[in-house]
Amino acid sequence: MTKVLFCHGAPDRLQAAAAWLMQYGRQQDLSGATKATLVYAPEAEMSERFDRLLWTQSATGFLPHCRADSPLAAETPVLITGNLDGVPYHEKLLNLSNELPPGFSRFENLVEVVSEDDAVRLPARERVKFYRDRGYEIQFRDLGKEPL
Repeated sequence: MTKVLFCHGAPDRLQAAAAWLMQYGRQQDLSGATKATLVYAPEAEMSERFDRLLWTQSATGFLPHCRADSPLAAETPVLITGNLDGVPYHEKLLNLSNELPPGFSRFENLVEVVSEDDAVRLPARERVKFYRDRGYEIQFRDLGKEPL
């Protein structure tokens, strides 16, 4: 069953998501694993902003990424997509949507990054209730107290 991690209390959702990806990427490097993370960003503007943000991270912290439909997707650790239909299996899904990601249960892990903005925070509460009511294991990380 999918394990869900809610990283909440982020001042900036995209910055926090990028920081989480960098942290997870370093853990993968240390373990020798090469598992791709799929980033679900169905809103085109958010997807573009997140892509640019990942390109402008520090040179020593660059995390290779591309669109899920890119010819380089098979060899890239972070894939960004606005559509989960037909996307091959990946271990982790990072949700940047305010909705339930379609087919999220086919992933081992689902990460939700939630900012302090009510437009993001309130729909996230509904998703917590949905996951909890269906018996998903949920962990919470308060980014205000424990930053990435």
